[in-house]
Amino acid sequence: MRKSKKVGARWLSWWRAGKIRYAGVSNFNMEQLKRIQPIHPVTSLQPPYSMLRREVEEEILPYCRENQIGIVAYSPMQAGLLTGRFSKERVQNLPANDWRKANPFFTSPQLEANLSIIEQLRPVAAQMEITLPQLALAWVLRRSEMTAAIAGARRPEQILETVKAGEIVIHDELLLKIDRMLSA
Repeated sequence: MRKSKKVGARWLSWWRAGKIRYAGVSNFNMEQLKRIQPIHPVTSLQPPYSMLRREVEEEILPYCRENQIGIVAYSPMQAGLLTGRFSKERVQNLPANDWRKANPFFTSPQLEANLSIIEQLRPVAAQMEITLPQLALAWVLRRSEMTAAIAGARRPEQILETVKAGEIVIHDELLLKIDRMLSA
């Protein structure tokens, strides 16, 4: 028996024994979500979601809303890219073992497109009198399906900055402007 079948059988036996009350999954696509729901309802999904990575919007977010599945988005600042602190030079100077050096979001031509979007977002953040990281997080948290967003930090002051995003409301006019930028 393959390891994944053993893990699945163990999980199912725990559920039948009443040891699993709530189930959360990570990186599930629509097919996987629909397949697991009859076995045990999923209460939480953890997908990647950011201004630069929006593929969950079309099917997964509406499905989660309809099925009351909470979402805990990870990488809402796209591995630091949406902090506004990256440039081509900074990416080139990342250590050789930094996984971002080979990530499509951090390599040409996508890097240049992402940096262009970030430059367009700066005036929006300035107009709202917030930082780019706060804008990136507030934009993710604006969705009613979102339970939380996982924002990494290297220093305590970064948490003090980004935690404020939970209170920020982006008005419809600015959401439309941001959507046009992201869709271009």
